[in-house]
Amino acid sequence: METKKTPSADLTRKSGMFLNLGLAIAVGTSLAAFEWKSFDDGSLKDLGQVTDNFEELLDIPITEQPPPPPPPPVEQPIIEEIPDEVEIEEKIEVNFDVDVKEATLIEEVIIAEAPVEEKIDKIFDVVETQPNPSGGMEGWNKYLKDNLNYPTQARRMGIEGTVTLVFVVNTDGSIQDVEVLRGIDGGCNEEAVRVVKNAPNWEPGKQRGRPVRSRMRLQIKFKLG
Repeated sequence: METKKTPSADLTRKSGMFLNLGLAIAVGTSLAAFEWKSFDDGSLKDLGQVTDNFEELLDIPITEQPPPPPPPPVEQPIIEEIPDEVEIEEKIEVNFDVDVKEATLIEEVIIAEAPVEEKIDKIFDVVETQPNPSGGMEGWNKYLKDNLNYPTQARRMGIEGTVTLVFVVNTDGSIQDVEVLRGIDGGCNEEAVRVVKNAPNWEPGKQRGRPVRSRMRLQIKFKLG
């Protein structure tokens, strides 16, 4: 069923007018609140009756400071002129009483070079005269034939080869520091060292005609049959 209203009773037609009226009232009230002025009811103070004399307070006496004393005078140094040249009146006499004759001959001094001393403890790898075994190589071969024993283990295993030894021959021909440079197994190395250590003294090597310590290499061959 539809609602029936008369046009005069419809309030929605005047809603815009009511909105504008409300806004106008609110704005007017706000402006009135900002522009409203209020004053205190207290009595105003009469500044004309103040008895303070500000001119007297501002009357400051002017004091005068005495000027500083003048600085002490600076003494100027006295410059003395010194002559560049001074004359010496005294005379110095030099007398040479040495008689030099034309026949006097001055011997020429010849400085001989100091002999080069070889260090006793130095070991030479290369010398002018190589060490030699007692009796030469023939005596050395005879010594090895009489004293060298073929090790039983090497003979049983059929080991053959060459043992290279290095040792030092002292100035008296004795042998020391025997070492194996290259060897073989089966006890051949030990036998070669033993034979060389027990060898008679060698003839020492010489450098500039003097015996010196020298290092030697020696090969000893082991061969069956």
